[in-house]
Amino acid sequence: MSSWQTPQNPPATGGHAPGNTFGAPALPAVSSPPRRPRAAMFLASTALAAVVGAGAGVGGYALLAPAATQASAPVSAVPVAQPATLDGTVTAAAEKISPSVVTITVRSGRGGSIGSGVVLDAQGHILTNDHVVSEAGGSTSPTRAGGSASSITVTFEDGSTAEATVVGTSPNNDLAVIRVTGVGAGELTPATFAKSSSVVVGQAVVAVGAPLGLSETVTSGIVSATARPVRSGTSGDAVYQAVQTDAAINPGNSGGPLVDLNGQVIGINASGATLSSGSEQSGNIGLGFAIPSDVAVRVANDLIDDGTAADATLGVNLQAGDSSTDTTSEGVTLAGVTSGGPAQQAGLRAGDVVTAVDGVNTTTADGLIAAIRFHAPGTTVTVRYLRDDQPATVQVTLGSS
Repeated sequence: MSSWQTPQNPPATGGHAPGNTFGAPALPAVSSPPRRPRAAMFLASTALAAVVGAGAGVGGYALLAPAATQASAPVSAVPVAQPATLDGTVTAAAEKISPSVVTITVRSGRGGSIGSGVVLDAQGHILTNDHVVSEAGGSTSPTRAGGSASSITVTFEDGSTAEATVVGTSPNNDLAVIRVTGVGAGELTPATFAKSSSVVVGQAVVAVGAPLGLSETVTSGIVSATARPVRSGTSGDAVYQAVQTDAAINPGNSGGPLVDLNGQVIGINASGATLSSGSEQSGNIGLGFAIPSDVAVRVANDLIDDGTAADATLGVNLQAGDSSTDTTSEGVTLAGVTSGGPAQQAGLRAGDVVTAVDGVNTTTADGLIAAIRFHAPGTTVTVRYLRDDQPATVQVTLGSS
């Protein structure tokens, strides 16, 4: 076993050196004392070479009708807490979401990968993970720097395929939006997203995706925890309050949906944990993690609008010795606050110990990062903290990076 890490990178503590402001794209590691080994993280996309029966004939079907040109409506989230529209079975939930799930095959000069995606609208926008499409480069060119050609092929439930380009990416949230071409609006089935506030521990959930390239694979389980701080992404800089599930999440599930029994998306599957230290392709052990729907919807809309998504910032620095995953009994100590930043304007000071953000306890550095990034820039949140061992509360309007 090894310490928590992103498989593509060497083991790192994930801590933060002074001067790193929340929301900055880079969160360099600092050394820390050895810790008891834990499970290793894996990204839930899979290498193209590992595919078995990928996508029922990826690249072997004709393109669909020409794409619609009307403007895209904003992606929306609706509450789950309403009369059930389905019969409460896994079968019904799978039937509802499956037409909205696609398999994404990325080919580049350096290899490729396979992941999953969720149809957002009738204009061909599809949500997935940044680490699924990172090898395909940006939206302005099909060729990455260095001249290696790349392509993105989307395979739909009926086996038809279409080419896609990257609309925008958010590495700090491990999310990306791509858009298919040559697909008619009537051939696309947008998914419905549920509010994150409706998700509760113990509820039944269903995951659909392409583990190891096996498209339209359905697994089920429950929500094991909510607001679980998780670090993943291609460079390990994505930090979010994950929905934890014991539904099987394996390489290839990346970007696919985790849905409730109404077939509504409560999260975008992104990573999992394994007890194996020797392979990124190791299987599910009942610890899978999904990016919450509220974050996914907000970031997707931003990416569709202009190709970028801003992160909320608190404007603070952490202690140099704080590890991203070391849990404290109190909270996260602030080494400093940015002059004129949100924290300073609200009255927070160096030495304050932040214990919770909007009711979510922050006992690790990543827990504090995730709690801030869960919200949109400009949101006012309630921060609980200790000053000289005395509890206090303050309202902070978050900044933007």
